[in-house]
Amino acid sequence: MTAAAAPPFRIVHTVCSHDCPDSCGVLVTVNEEGRAVKVAGDPSHPVTQGFLCGKVAKYLDRVYAPDRILYPLKRKSGVPKAPLERGREHEAFERVSWDEALDAISARLKSVAQEYGPESILPYSYAGTIGVLGFGSMDRRFFHRLGASQLDRTICSEAGGVAWKLVYGKKLGTPTEDFRLAKLILAWGANIHGNNVHLWPMVEQARRNGARLIVIDPYRTRTAALADWHIAIRPGTDGAFALGLMHVILNEGLEDRPYIDQMTHGFEALAERAKEYTPARVAAWTGMTPAQIEALAREYATTRPAALRLNYGVQRSENGGTAVRAIAMLPALTGAWKYRGGGAVLSTSGAFEWDENAVRRPDLALASPIGRLARVVNMSQLGDVLTTGDQSLQDGPSVKALFVYNSNPGAVAPNHNAVKQGMARKDLFTVVHEQFFTDTTDYADYILPATTFLEHTDIQGAYGHYFVQLSQQAIQPPGEARSNVWLFRELAAKMGFEEDCFRDTEMDLISQALAIGADGHSTRPEMDHITLEDLKKHGHIPVAFHSHPDTHPFQPYVSGTLPTPSGKIEFYSEKLAAQGSDPLPAFIPPIESRFGVLAERFPLEFLSRKADNYMNTTFANLDGHRKMEARTNQCLEIHPIDAEARNIQAGDTIKIWNDRGALQLTAIMNPGLPQGVVAGKLDWAKLSAGGANVNALTSERLTDLGAGATFYSALVEVAKQPAENQVMQSAKS
Repeated sequence: MTAAAAPPFRIVHTVCSHDCPDSCGVLVTVNEEGRAVKVAGDPSHPVTQGFLCGKVAKYLDRVYAPDRILYPLKRKSGVPKAPLERGREHEAFERVSWDEALDAISARLKSVAQEYGPESILPYSYAGTIGVLGFGSMDRRFFHRLGASQLDRTICSEAGGVAWKLVYGKKLGTPTEDFRLAKLILAWGANIHGNNVHLWPMVEQARRNGARLIVIDPYRTRTAALADWHIAIRPGTDGAFALGLMHVILNEGLEDRPYIDQMTHGFEALAERAKEYTPARVAAWTGMTPAQIEALAREYATTRPAALRLNYGVQRSENGGTAVRAIAMLPALTGAWKYRGGGAVLSTSGAFEWDENAVRRPDLALASPIGRLARVVNMSQLGDVLTTGDQSLQDGPSVKALFVYNSNPGAVAPNHNAVKQGMARKDLFTVVHEQFFTDTTDYADYILPATTFLEHTDIQGAYGHYFVQLSQQAIQPPGEARSNVWLFRELAAKMGFEEDCFRDTEMDLISQALAIGADGHSTRPEMDHITLEDLKKHGHIPVAFHSHPDTHPFQPYVSGTLPTPSGKIEFYSEKLAAQGSDPLPAFIPPIESRFGVLAERFPLEFLSRKADNYMNTTFANLDGHRKMEARTNQCLEIHPIDAEARNIQAGDTIKIWNDRGALQLTAIMNPGLPQGVVAGKLDWAKLSAGGANVNALTSERLTDLGAGATFYSALVEVAKQPAENQVMQSAKS
């Protein structure tokens, strides 16, 4: 009897690991030659629901891109570190073997550590992958054991995360699936349709059932364009707006006093503070009318259920942490948490309590040459770190070696010109683990080829839903691409690190992250029903409290003790008071805003916005994705009144500048912007006129909470560019 032939295709469950709250389950179809031929959303995943965003639906264009880096590369002798022309970057490098590259890199790291101290070595990474292993596992072990500086990963979400936890103690929120039950959805700084698209079907279902969608955002995003009401407040005034809503709610007795008495701490103090924020006073800051503030407060407080989707853009201003803190208090004032489909969400990441100490092994620092945990360097001040170090390196050696992975600081870091200047240093040894030539690889001494999420195994939670997922390797890495885990495991061996943990496999690390016990189950809270075998079988498993949403729906912060100092939702923070900070939210206008003295020289507020079809700068090199962004590529959006005052017309080449740098862009009229606000899109610097992107204009000033980046607090001036000077070099600070 002849054995049945093997099926020509197999389907593998993976997880999109790009920095997005949706963390989609992805089914990869692989043919008999081992090539991925299709990617699709997992129809059995309650949030993914069988579809993918426009970025990842075209993911095989990225996996099999002809310009993907497939082999280790070494900078050719005599080639300076500088921006390289797109498509010709390979001319600056020569191919080497992995052994040759790792031998040379380990030797250089050893010599740098010996001469300057291991803290002169700085890892730089963020969320190019948010898988538990890829984001932080073997790499953290390696750098702890080496004694390298630790990186404070503040660039994206730290201010908002700190703010939310000051109020609630833990990052939890309304389940994505429950938004369909809301009667009012308030999207605050949240472009749901653009970068949280798997929440959108829930929004649409709610609207079919009579719900209203209100969007608060200075920019008319895809979501704002589809809203019932778009409130285009001025950048950085969100905290004032939230306090103004509180004023109206409390002045008109619309708060939920039984809920407040049971679940909150510090209400009387907050009520006293809110008295200061009258609609007239708040209107002067936000650009709204007092009547609009009053109308929104009444609608929000009296509609049940009311769901608030808050996103991280709010916290990227100088007073952004306090703004998030104030907004987060609104559902506690109105008792919105009591109603299924109500409440709020910033992040759900607190549900996934991975055993990070087991995975990252900070104890290895004790075996390093310095015998302790190394100093911490803030990634949001990389320009200063690599140049003067005056603000960010108050102790210890200057940085002599930079190891970049999961990030593109040459494009995404603030104060772009200082970052470029630092990365161009001849004495800085730079290694970059990447999939493509980027603004950062232009400055690398060695480039190492990295895998995509189809090409390695990982485990992942989410910051937009409550499902643990296993991402299984679907295909072999093309060329000699290797994962983060493989890279730092091999590099540890080259460095002579003898600890057994450096030989752990991906499945070892996953077991450690889950803290798998003797019975094969996770021992972590809310994940103790999960086994590796079940994950392999099902792909995704909900955390315990979300396992039976129909019969036992999860509604956070309705009852019980919270992980805050008072055990309650905290309007008043004793922790902040003890630190000498204001224990209550208050609005302080950003230094770089129309309300500061710098506005006399730079009167326009600049929004360095994210593209809908890129993920920060990921995907920006792919022609198909760039075509979807063609309308605003290399453009500055400006209000017609601001343009008329500067004799600028649509299509004009314009110069936008401040003391940190300058850009050359093309003017687009946008009457949907608040007057006095201009907007430009984050892109690769090498794809921009003059070799600089919007971060040439952003500063390294830090947020009030969490020491995060202040991308959205930037003042500029704009002028029509003379015809004889159409090619402009970026200004130096």
